[in-house]
Amino acid sequence: MGVSSTQWLRIVAGLAEVERTELPDYTAFDVRGKRFGYHWPRTETVGLKQPLSEQVALVSERPEVFQPQFTAGGFGWVVVHLDGIESDELTELVYEAWRLSAPGVLVAQYPFP
Repeated sequence: MGVSSTQWLRIVAGLAEVERTELPDYTAFDVRGKRFGYHWPRTETVGLKQPLSEQVALVSERPEVFQPQFTAGGFGWVVVHLDGIESDELTELVYEAWRLSAPGVLVAQYPFP
């Protein structure tokens, strides 16, 4: 069980129009100028934008894998420990984060596979 940083980057690379911003301690991921995720290689964690209800559900169900990061603009961000999640589940969460930030026209062109 678990996802490597390399696998995480492959998942993100499969999404349309992703922009990466490399910073000293982390990488930020945007779609058309709107942030949807973060990656901290040192801690093997990622941060993902989610609906508030999903943030609460994930953290409540598996606090060893998910932690609340912050809330903003009606969304709840979660920290995901990559070693505690399967690739399929992470792929769904990453797509959801991307979808919440991407314009509707782009989402319509790239539905979840």
